[in-house]
Amino acid sequence: MSGDDTKLSVPSMRYIPVKVLLEFVSALFENAGLSGTNASIVADNLVCANLRGNDTHGVFRAPTYLARVRAGLAAANPEIKVRKTAFAAAQVDGGNGMGAVVGTRAMQEAIGIAEQSGTALVSVKNSSHYGMAAFYVLQALERDMIAMAFTNSSPAFPPWGGRRPFFGTSPLAVAVPSGDASPFVLDMAMSVLARGNVYIAAQSGTQIPAGLALDSEGRPTTDPSALIDGGTMLPFGGVKGAALSMLMDIFGGVLSGAEFGGRVGNPHMDFDRPQNVRHPVLRFRPDLFMPMSEFRHRMDELVARVKEQPLADGFDEILIPGERESRSARHRELAGIPLTADVVEKLDRESDIAGLGRLETTSHPLAAT
Repeated sequence: MSGDDTKLSVPSMRYIPVKVLLEFVSALFENAGLSGTNASIVADNLVCANLRGNDTHGVFRAPTYLARVRAGLAAANPEIKVRKTAFAAAQVDGGNGMGAVVGTRAMQEAIGIAEQSGTALVSVKNSSHYGMAAFYVLQALERDMIAMAFTNSSPAFPPWGGRRPFFGTSPLAVAVPSGDASPFVLDMAMSVLARGNVYIAAQSGTQIPAGLALDSEGRPTTDPSALIDGGTMLPFGGVKGAALSMLMDIFGGVLSGAEFGGRVGNPHMDFDRPQNVRHPVLRFRPDLFMPMSEFRHRMDELVARVKEQPLADGFDEILIPGERESRSARHRELAGIPLTADVVEKLDRESDIAGLGRLETTSHPLAAT
């Protein structure tokens, strides 16, 4: 999943064209039994994360997703059921499908309802890890809608004052369209550090920053292995982040009928059961209270006012949420997607299982940007 994560320096980068990576990852999932459409959705979800610089939710996760499909813990082609529960609300039963497939279906349902009624609330149950949360709200942006997406997730950090993982990182994503200015795209987890960064750090032998994790005895640690081996991450903002994490579990589990309260399965570790994750999505039209043109103008004015504010020491500009990721996408479209050598190796092993050709990468960016 995603957020304003602390980034870790990882060596041995390899570069691959976006289109090539999309086709390769889609072929892996189609070989695992997903339909062409479903395989493309999952590939789009993963590669979109890499494009936007959210590598912890990118193709790094493909081997885990594939393993869960092969083990029967995620349905390759689920029977997704939609039930209207009110004029502007619906519940989606994901049939234990891949999170990207189920989340996309829920987003489509929410957009359809919101186009008719102005607002929509869609709740999902029986789903799984759905990757970068911004993937879903970005789709709503294409239809000129304001969107919010939530999800609960497997235990990652304790309630305030505890020392054992209980609440998930449970990201929140919000997108608001604008006119000529950059749209507002917020994608943040309840933790300072994404769990994907922890696994990457453990694989590469890199330490994690101080103050972000406890070991199994509740002591501060910078060792990712100590965190993985019975430790816990900490929420952002102390007690405030912990409170928001509980709110996400209410929205993401209690309300929907999915798992909650520390019982959501970990996609990397719990291979004895489905995850049963829930993703609520909220959509509404910006023109409910004023013409769309006026709304766009007001958003552009807000962005301009924000960017005109005096700079703090050490900053050369003020960025709008989502602007850094958009710049990353433009850069990587030309330079290619950078992957660590160990991720390339894992993808090559998956290609061997599928009987596909291996990835062809280069040690240098593909084009000047």
